[in-house]
Amino acid sequence: MQQLVKAAGLVSAGIVGAYFLGGNVVSAAGQDVQPVKNSYAPVDDKESFATVHGRMVAAKAGIMKRQIDLLEERYDLSDHPASGVVMDRAKPVQEGVRVKLPQGVTWAELSKETPEQIREKGTYPKGFLPLPHANHPEGGMVFPKSEIQEVLKQEDRDLTRFDLDFDIPERFLAEFPAAMYLTTRPDLGDVSKGQLVTMDNYYELFSGILNPKQLEGLRLLLTPFPQQQFNETIDRRSEKSSRGVACLDCHTNGGTNGAFHLVGDIRPQEFRHRIETPALRGVNIQRLFGSQRALKTVEDFTEFEQRAAYFDGDHVIAAKKGVNVLDRGSQVHFMAEFEDILDFPPAPKLGWDGKLDPTKATPAELHGQEVFFGKGRCAECHSGPYFTDNTMHDLHAERFYKQHLVNGMMMAHDGAIKTFPLRGIKDTPPYMHDGRLLTLDDTVEYFNLVLGTKLTDQEKKDLVAFMRAL
Repeated sequence: MQQLVKAAGLVSAGIVGAYFLGGNVVSAAGQDVQPVKNSYAPVDDKESFATVHGRMVAAKAGIMKRQIDLLEERYDLSDHPASGVVMDRAKPVQEGVRVKLPQGVTWAELSKETPEQIREKGTYPKGFLPLPHANHPEGGMVFPKSEIQEVLKQEDRDLTRFDLDFDIPERFLAEFPAAMYLTTRPDLGDVSKGQLVTMDNYYELFSGILNPKQLEGLRLLLTPFPQQQFNETIDRRSEKSSRGVACLDCHTNGGTNGAFHLVGDIRPQEFRHRIETPALRGVNIQRLFGSQRALKTVEDFTEFEQRAAYFDGDHVIAAKKGVNVLDRGSQVHFMAEFEDILDFPPAPKLGWDGKLDPTKATPAELHGQEVFFGKGRCAECHSGPYFTDNTMHDLHAERFYKQHLVNGMMMAHDGAIKTFPLRGIKDTPPYMHDGRLLTLDDTVEYFNLVLGTKLTDQEKKDLVAFMRAL
């Protein structure tokens, strides 16, 4: 049984990923032994950091090529900015449908077919399928280059992973750093003044604007805490021992930088969903938190993220890596008090009721509004002045495709996902909970197919124009 023991030891060492996913191990007698699937990561270290580091660095190029090949197969990744449309400050908004269709298929033809026909023919666009993590068997937080460089410059804290790079091209991400708006001081506009807010500058920027509890809450949101891949143990994915990750490392300036992770509430590993960082703007009008977990308060969300999501939902490994348990009545409350005043960006064409002012809007935007509240069926979920019904919906998109494995991720069902508010939507690409849709044009095609609304080309174009005005 020596070979079996050795194989089991390799599994424990993380050779096949953070969690053992199954597969046969051959015993010394030559018999296949089916191991038991395990929800827990191994706590004991079977290999030195140098050994793990060397193996993963050597594998990195192949892993990233596989992911980039997948993206290029699914999407048109070229640079096509929309004329005269920018995000918070100056970054161009990318336009056009970037999801590639199967050869010989058009969007018009596809929209005429039933889900069953599309499923049997295999013509569901691959860009509409769930998006795998850059290395799905491994998982973990991955940050875009812009965030890594600025945090390193300001704090001398490195968010680089030695085993992975960010996958989606920067042109499809939100403007960096995001502008920050406060419900308490809308007269100030972008209170970040174009800077990435960090521990290095937050006091200078916000003292005199925030009350003491909000200021302390912001400090805590900028404080790095140990995390699964960034910690001080040898079971990490950073070159050097790390102080950890801060909440606003992902939710840049209360917005988003597109950092991604895997949800912590699903096992086995291949069924876990990639999760792209949502903006925290408008937290005060939301009643559900987490794209699929349906946490009921922002305090729940804040506490859950730091205690559980930081460690893939594994409280055992969290204890090993130094989880920092925050006090609910003071620290969590202070963090939530600051989050609650993060506002949406200005929308000068919208009235108080979320409808366009006809004296300011273009004919295309006004027509897009009609489609949004009518034929497009968007407002059935995205209702009210902030365009959310504060509930969850399962679109059952799995009607359109057969379950199969792609780059270590099972193309399975998405399940119920919360209705994200659409205020400021042009400023926070990519879209869907996993970032699978790169442009607003992609979202229109996705929902046109899944909801069966059969919009015309002009209706689609004007619907995008309306959403850009939000």
